[in-house]
Amino acid sequence: MKNKSMFIFIIIFSILIILGSSFTSLINFITDYKWFSELGYQKTFMTKLLTQLKVGIPAFIIIFALLISYVMSIKKNYYKEANIITEKRSEKTLNTIFVIVSGVISLFITTTLASNLWFTILKFINGQKFNVADPIFNKDISFYVFKLPLIKEIVSIVLLLAFILIIATVITYAILLSIRRPAQDNISNVYEISSGRKMSSIFNKKIFNIALLQIGLIGFVIFIMIGINLMLNSYSLLYSARGVAYGASYTDVHVTLWIYRINAVIAVLSAIGFLIGVIKKKPKWAIAGPVLLIAITIVGNIGGGLVQRFIVEPDEISKEKEYLQYNIEFTQKAFGLDDVKQEDFKIEQNLTKQDLDENLETIKNIKINDYRPLGQVYNQLQGIRSYYQFNDIDIDRYNINGDYKQVFLSARELDQNKLNEQAKTWINKHLKYTHGYGVALSPVNSITPEGQPELLIKNIPPVTDTNLKIKRPEIYFGELTNDYVIVNSDEKEFDFPQGSDNKETVYEGTAGIKLGSFNKLLFSIREGSMKILISSNINSDSKIILNRDIHERVEKIAPFIGYDGDPYLVINEEDGKLYWIIDGYTTTNKYPYSQKYKNYNFNYIRNSVKVVIDAYNGTTKFYVFNEEDPIINTYKEIFSDLFESKDKMPSFIKVHTRYPQFLFDIQSDVYKVYHVDNPMVFYNGEDIWDKAEEIYMEGQQEIESNYLMFKIPGETKEEFLITVPYTPKGKPNLTGLFIARNDGDNYGKLLLYKFSKEKTVQGPNMIEAVIDQDSNISPQLTLWGQKGSKVLRGNLVIIPIENSLLYVEPIYIQADTNNSIPQVKKVIVSYKNKIVMENTLDAALAKVFNYKQVIPDDGQQIQPGELPDITDDFETLIKTANEYFEKSKEASQAGDWAKYGEYIKKLEEVLNKLNSISVNQ
Repeated sequence: MKNKSMFIFIIIFSILIILGSSFTSLINFITDYKWFSELGYQKTFMTKLLTQLKVGIPAFIIIFALLISYVMSIKKNYYKEANIITEKRSEKTLNTIFVIVSGVISLFITTTLASNLWFTILKFINGQKFNVADPIFNKDISFYVFKLPLIKEIVSIVLLLAFILIIATVITYAILLSIRRPAQDNISNVYEISSGRKMSSIFNKKIFNIALLQIGLIGFVIFIMIGINLMLNSYSLLYSARGVAYGASYTDVHVTLWIYRINAVIAVLSAIGFLIGVIKKKPKWAIAGPVLLIAITIVGNIGGGLVQRFIVEPDEISKEKEYLQYNIEFTQKAFGLDDVKQEDFKIEQNLTKQDLDENLETIKNIKINDYRPLGQVYNQLQGIRSYYQFNDIDIDRYNINGDYKQVFLSARELDQNKLNEQAKTWINKHLKYTHGYGVALSPVNSITPEGQPELLIKNIPPVTDTNLKIKRPEIYFGELTNDYVIVNSDEKEFDFPQGSDNKETVYEGTAGIKLGSFNKLLFSIREGSMKILISSNINSDSKIILNRDIHERVEKIAPFIGYDGDPYLVINEEDGKLYWIIDGYTTTNKYPYSQKYKNYNFNYIRNSVKVVIDAYNGTTKFYVFNEEDPIINTYKEIFSDLFESKDKMPSFIKVHTRYPQFLFDIQSDVYKVYHVDNPMVFYNGEDIWDKAEEIYMEGQQEIESNYLMFKIPGETKEEFLITVPYTPKGKPNLTGLFIARNDGDNYGKLLLYKFSKEKTVQGPNMIEAVIDQDSNISPQLTLWGQKGSKVLRGNLVIIPIENSLLYVEPIYIQADTNNSIPQVKKVIVSYKNKIVMENTLDAALAKVFNYKQVIPDDGQQIQPGELPDITDDFETLIKTANEYFEKSKEASQAGDWAKYGEYIKKLEEVLNKLNSISVNQ
C-alpha cells in the first residue's frame, strides 16, 4: 500500500514539474494563458502542455515500471539464490529507496523527453508530404524533415535506457552485496569481486551467472540499436560535404553507404555474439563483433579515401556529374529557384520621347531618395519631441490621388527610454506615455527646393492633402513598445503635444486583460511591481496590455516560425487605421542535396506566413501565404486555431504585401551560382556571378536589392518590384537583372533578364567610374567636398524602359556640423553614352533626351538655379539675368557657395545668350 502511495506521489510530482512547479512558473503559466485567451489562441497555448502530458505521463509510467521491475527482479533473484531472509520493516526501507531512485531517474528522462520532443512528435504525426523523393533512397523529403528526427531520438533514448540499466545492474548488486550478504552455507563456490586481492563481499556462481545474463541481454539490445543507428546514419550521406558539391558523392554512394550497411549487419551479428559469449563465458565471442565493427570502419575510411583519390579525382567530372545534377536540382527546389523565368533582354538603347511618355509612371517613380539617410531626416524634421522616434523607414506603394506611387513611410513611435530622467516614473511609463502617434510619408522621387523629402503625410495630428487619411493614428504596438501599459485607468493618457500643452485621451480599443482584484495580484507578481496592486489609479475597468513589442509578440505566439527583422507599416486606405506586417519563414536543414546557405542553419526556406498586427488593438493574425509549403501545412494541422488562409486576408492588406527583401537577398545570393543547370559548367565554375557593386555614400559596397516601380517589357502597366543586378565574377559589366514581382496574381514570380555576352552592358561600377572621370561632374563633386561639407553618393538604380536601361544616382550634400542632415542636391542620369548632373531628375532627363521637360509640372517649386528654358526675348533675358545676379548675391551673403556657383553658372548662360542675340542683330 505504501509503495502504491509512493508511486501516485511520483506521478503527481512529475505532472507538477511538467507544468512548472515553482510559484513563479505557475504565475507565468496562468497569466500567459489569459494573454493567449485574449488573442483567441487558447488551443495553440495548450497544445504544448497537453502534448507534453500525453507524452510525459505514459513515458514516465513505462520507464519507471521498467526500471523498478528490473531492479526488483535483481533483488528477488539475489535473495533467492543467496538464501537471504530479512525483516519486513528494513525491506520496506530498501524498497522505498529503489522506488525513489527509479522515480527520480524516470522523471529526469521523462521531463527531458517531453520538453525536447513534444514538437518533434507532433511533426512526426502530422507531417505533410513534399511529393519530392530523394534520388538515392527514393524517400519523400517529408521522411527526412518530419520522420527521421524522431526515429533517431527514439533510438538514442533506448540506448540511454540500456546504459542506465547496465549501471543500475552494477549499482544494485553492489548495494545488495554491501547490506545483504549471502548466507555462509551458500558460498562454497565463490567468485571474487576484484582480482588481485580477496574481498569480503562475495556471492555464489549462480547469482554471478544471472547478473551476466542480464548484462548480456542489455548488451544485445545495445548492439541491435547500434545496427539500427548505422542504417539511419546512412541517410546523413545526403548532407555530405565530401564531394565537389553538397550531398552524397560518388565515394559516399559506392563506398561509405556500403560500409554503413555492412556494419549494420555486423552490429546485429555482434548482438548475437555478445549474448552467446556472455552466456557461455567466451569473451572472444563477446568482443569479436565490436572489434570487427571498428576494423571495418577503419578499412572503410581508408578505402573511401583511396577511391576518392585514385578513382574519382582523376575522372572527377565523369564520376560526379550525376551527383552534381542532384545538387543543382535540389538546391533550386529548396530555395524556390526552380521556376525562375529567364528572358533575354536585348539592349537597344533607342528610347524616344514617345517611349518616355508611354512609361510616364515609371519615370515618376524613379527613386532619388534613399531610406538610409531618410531616417535621420524624418527624426529631425518630424520627431516633434525628443521621446518620439522613427525606428525604421519602410518602402511600399499606394494609390495616392489617383496615381500609383512608390513611397517611404515610418511610424512615429514613443520611445520611453528618451523621456527625461525626472519623467521616468512608474505612472508615466505604464499609465501616461502609452503610445506613439501617426506616420511620416514621402514619395521616393520628390524633394523640396532644400533637397529634403516632400512629405505627403506629416505633423501631429497627421496632416495630408492626399486620400490617405489617418483616423486612428495611435500606435500602442510597434518596434519600440517594450513595456506593459495599463489603460482605462483614472490617469488619462498622454495623446500628443499641442502647442505648449498636451492633448490627453482614453483608450477605446479591445486590447488588454481586465485588472480585477485577482488579476491585479497575478500581474503584480508577474511584473514584480506592487504598484499594480496598490495604485489608486487602477480601477475595475482598467486593462493591462502585454507584449506590445511586435517582434516579441509573434515570437511568443509561434516561436517555431522564423520572422523577418524588418516589419513594415500599412495604412488602411478604407478606415484610416494602421497595421504592421511581418513576414514569417519556414526553414529546415534536412532537405537532401540542397546546399546550406552561408552560416545559417537551413538549406530550405519559404515565406509561408504573413503576420498582420493591428497597431491600436494588437489583434494578431497569421495568414498562410504559401499553401504549397509542406512545413506550414504541417503546422496548420498541429495548431488548428492559429493559421488562416490568405483568402481571408483583408483586401487592403493584401495589396500591400510585398516579396520580402530578406528572402530575395538569400535567393539572389544562391542564384549567383545555381542559375546554372549544366553540371559541366557548374563544375568548372564558368558562369558564376557577383552582385554588382557601387559607390555608396563614401565607400564601395555590394549593391543592395531595391524596391522599384517600372513596366516589365510586354506588360501594360507599371509594377512594384524588387531587383538586384548581377555582373560576371570579377568583372564590372552587367550580365543579368534578377526580379521578384509583388503585385496581384504575379506576386512571388521570379524573373531573370539575361543580357548579351557578346557586347558590354554597363554595370553600376562602370557608371560610377564614368562619373568620377567626367570633366563636368567630377570637379564639382570635389569642389563641394572642400567647403565645410561632404558629398555623399546615393544608391545607383537601374531602370529598364522598353529595351533600354536608364541609370540614376542622387547626390547628397551634408554639412560638417552636428545634427546636419543630408540633402539631395543633384541627380545624375546616365543613358547610352551621355551622363549629366542636374538639380532635379526632370532637368537631367530633359538634358539627356533633349526635351524641355519630361514630367508635367505638378506645381512643385522650381529648384534654385533651374530655368525651364532660355527664350530669345531680349527683355525677358535681361530680367532673368538680374534675378540670377540678385540670387547669387543672397547666396554669397548666406555663405551658401554651392548655390552661388549654380546661380553664377546660370547667369553666364543668360549673358552668353544675350551676347549671341546682340551679335546677330
